[in-house]
Amino acid sequence: MKIIASDYDGTLNYGGIDDTKRDAIQKWRNSGNVFAIVSGRGTADAVNILKKDKLGIDYFIAANGAIILNSKGDRISDVRCSGNLALPVTELLFECGCPFVHIETDFSCYIYSDKNKCIDNVGYSLDDVPEISYFNQISTVLPDYETAEKVTAIVKEKFGNLLNPMQNGTCIDIVKADVDKAKGIYLLVDILGAKKENVITVGDNINDKAMIKEFRSYAMENGVESIKALADGTVSSITQLLAIEQQLNNL
Repeated sequence: MKIIASDYDGTLNYGGIDDTKRDAIQKWRNSGNVFAIVSGRGTADAVNILKKDKLGIDYFIAANGAIILNSKGDRISDVRCSGNLALPVTELLFECGCPFVHIETDFSCYIYSDKNKCIDNVGYSLDDVPEISYFNQISTVLPDYETAEKVTAIVKEKFGNLLNPMQNGTCIDIVKADVDKAKGIYLLVDILGAKKENVITVGDNINDKAMIKEFRSYAMENGVESIKALADGTVSSITQLLAIEQQLNNL
């Protein structure tokens, strides 16, 4: 059994999801292999993708490795941070100019620096946010890549002993210090009783770095240069990667 662990945005979903990709994934799984998505997206997005895209995948590793869902969207593993960190991190992000944060916890928690800018009146300000007992991930977005890079460094300097802030384009995702996409894949490997040498990863952006370095890997041709430099090879699409690996699997 081999495992392909694919990033979603800019990788699996680069150019959209069509039947060619669905058929290639199904062929891979029919050969006794596993296909997993590894994404910075949270649980709600992951479940929506599972229902909407109808990919027939086996697992969705969400929140940059902090959460693992099965094909039905049930949570089978998660790594949590103390809720006491949520508001201090949010305050720092607001000081850095972030308009909102999304906290992945046991309720839908969007906090806005200006509550008047809440979308459809859904969300909180720092003054009225309910108690947060834990979180798996804190996410936010900045106006441009350079600002996101600077704010990521600021969060790392302030909270780096407890949290791992990762830049993903203009977004920032913050998880527990010992969590990243590679750690999430290792959790799945343990659950499946699989082997590291049978894992193949593919991604396109900076938050994919850990898994690209740790396992046999591909980078998307449209990906950032630093990721392409780390990968063992490049591909133009998931369909191409699956064709290559299917051929190797049959040798």
